[in-house]
Amino acid sequence: MVWIGGRDFTMGSDVFYREERPARRVTAPDFWMDVHPVTNEQFRAFVDATGYRTLAERAPDPALYPDADPELLVPGSLVFTQPAAPVPLRDHRLWWAYVPGASWRHPQGPDSDLAGLEDHPVVHVSFDDASAYAAWAGKSLPTEIEWEFAARGGLEGAAYPWGDEFAPDGRHMANTWQGEFPWQNSAADGYERTSPVKSFPANGYGLFDVAGNVWEWTTTPYGSPPGVAPAKSCCIPASASSDPAARLVVKGGSHLCAPSYCLRFRPAARQGQTLDTSTSHIGFRCILRP
Repeated sequence: MVWIGGRDFTMGSDVFYREERPARRVTAPDFWMDVHPVTNEQFRAFVDATGYRTLAERAPDPALYPDADPELLVPGSLVFTQPAAPVPLRDHRLWWAYVPGASWRHPQGPDSDLAGLEDHPVVHVSFDDASAYAAWAGKSLPTEIEWEFAARGGLEGAAYPWGDEFAPDGRHMANTWQGEFPWQNSAADGYERTSPVKSFPANGYGLFDVAGNVWEWTTTPYGSPPGVAPAKSCCIPASASSDPAARLVVKGGSHLCAPSYCLRFRPAARQGQTLDTSTSHIGFRCILRP
């Protein structure tokens, strides 16, 4: 873990998406933070020690989803499915599918496994799954303030954890989408899906993967400042609930964020995700408060 010495900083942004506004001064506390997102290997140690079963490994309760197709009320999770041709960007259902059998053990579906992915971030974890791991490890999940302050790495007001230029000197600094989302991915950064943690440079605090790779859970309820309507989710599947209070903030963006579509691999960026949802591009990291 890395020690993060708290102080006042400017949170949010007036430059990018409306849900990030306004930029405002807040105070971050002192805490320790995991150097990188929790990996499949780390999560497996938790499961082996406790016998824990994730949300995706349990069948949904039919009483909670009275209008759902009974065939979909089986264990599974949401998986990004790349279209073969351009599709309208207003409908995320054209690239997201509920895949029976998908879980942290089987990230692309029942025929996939974790071979070669041991040091990749664990995905298909709901908020409760992440919280259970954190409790087992004697840690906590961060608030949005804690996460954003740490992700900035000491760079006050910079667009990215490394500065204001997306690819300085042509160098890829994070695992993001290259090409036309969602159908064309050149993988110019070397990765089509998730990447091993620490594959890209650390920020000023020594933290890896605070931009791209996987979104990360926080404990902060999702909402927007007064008078600013929450934005429609981009690369994150929209939830059944339209109430921002029913969602929690996820931070950091993912390998599915494209500069031309979802420029959210930035510390100020935020999206809302329902607690009872898991996907192939959301993970987490933990903190430890003194």
